[in-house]
Amino acid sequence: MTGQGRNLALATWTFAINFWAWNLIGPLSTPYATAMSLSSTQTALLVATPILVGSVGRIPVGALTDRYGGRTMFMVVSVVSIAPVLLVAFAGAIDSYVLLLIFGFFLGIAGTAFAVGIPFVNAWYPPARRGFATGVFGIGMGGTALSAFFTPRFVNWFGLFATHVIIAIALGGTAVLVMVAMKDAPNWRPNTSPVLPKLKAAAKLSITWQMSLLYAVCFGGFVAFSTYLPTYLKTVYDFSITDAGARTAGFALAAVIARPIGGILSDRIGPKVIVLISLIGSGALAAVEILQPPAELPAGASFVALAFFLGIGTGGVFAWVARSAPPEKVGTVTGIVGAAGGLGGYFPPLVMGATYDSADNDYTVGLSLLVLTCALTAIYTAWRLHVRSSATLEGTR
Repeated sequence: MTGQGRNLALATWTFAINFWAWNLIGPLSTPYATAMSLSSTQTALLVATPILVGSVGRIPVGALTDRYGGRTMFMVVSVVSIAPVLLVAFAGAIDSYVLLLIFGFFLGIAGTAFAVGIPFVNAWYPPARRGFATGVFGIGMGGTALSAFFTPRFVNWFGLFATHVIIAIALGGTAVLVMVAMKDAPNWRPNTSPVLPKLKAAAKLSITWQMSLLYAVCFGGFVAFSTYLPTYLKTVYDFSITDAGARTAGFALAAVIARPIGGILSDRIGPKVIVLISLIGSGALAAVEILQPPAELPAGASFVALAFFLGIGTGGVFAWVARSAPPEKVGTVTGIVGAAGGLGGYFPPLVMGATYDSADNDYTVGLSLLVLTCALTAIYTAWRLHVRSSATLEGTR
C-alpha cells in the first residue's frame, strides 16, 4: 500500500519527540533534588507526576483518534505539549518544587502520543503485519533514551532553559512535518460515535482488561526504570548525572530495539509465547538486581537484559491487541491499555522511593515486588489467556 513506510516512519518520529518531552524531568531529577533538598519520596513523586497524565490521558486521546484520525491528533498533541515543556524549564530555573509538580503534570500530555500511533499504523497495515508495524512504531520509545542521554548534556552545553526551548522547537517542527507529509490510511474511516459509549463498549471486551494487565507490567516496568533509573544509579552506584543518563539511555535503547523484535516474533510464533518469555525473563533479572551486581559490566549487562525482556513484552502485547481487538475500536482499546501501561510505570517509582533502605543503600522491597508481580502475571497468562481473532472477542466480557 502506497505510503505505508513513510507514514510509519513519520509516526515513529513523532512518537519519539513527544516521548523525549514527556521524559524531560527524569534525567534532571538528581540536580533538582540537590538544589531543592528533596527527599527520596519527593524526588520519586516529581519523576512520576508526568507519567500520570501521560497514562490517564491516553484513554480520551485514543478515543479521539478513532474519531479524528492520527494525523490530526499527532498535530494536536505535539502543539499542546510545547507550553508545558517551557513552563517546566521556568519552574526548574527558579527551584520551585510545587511549580515543577504542576507543570510536570501537564507535561504528561506528550505521553499520550502513544495512543495516537497504534490505531494510526494499524490502519496502514494488514492484520498479518500489524505486529511488525506496531513494533516498529514502538521504536519511538527511544525518545526516553534520547532524553536520558542528551538532556543532561544539553543542559551542560546550553543551559536549562535553552534545552527546553530546543525540545519545544522540535515539537513545533514535528507538528508542521505531520501536517505537510502525513496522511491517514485510505481505508481508515472515522468512528463518530460519542466518546463515552465507545469507552463503555471497549470496557466490555475481555481483551481490553487482559492486555491492560500485561501492558501494566511490561511497559510499566520500562517506564518506571527509564524515569527512575538515573536516581537509582546515582543512589546505589554513585554515578554522576551524565554517567547515569548515559546508562539509562542504554537501558532504554535495549528496550526500544527489543520492541519490534517482540512484534515480529509475535507474528510468527504468537504473542502469548513472547509475553510469557518477557515476564519470566523480567522477573529473573529483577531478582538479579536485588543482589546489586558490581558496577559497569555485571550491573550494565543485567539491566540491558532486563530492558530487552521488558521490550519484547511491549511488542508482544500490542501484537496481541492488533490481532484481537475489533478494528473500529483499536484506538479506544489502545487508549485504555496504554493508560494501564503508563499507570504501571507511575506507581513503581513512588514505591521505590518510599521503600528505599537508606541504612543498607538498597531497593530490595521494591525490586522484590516486581519479581512477585512478574511471576503471578506469568502464571495467569499461561493458564487463563488465549489469542483469539477480533471476531471471536467482539462482545465478550
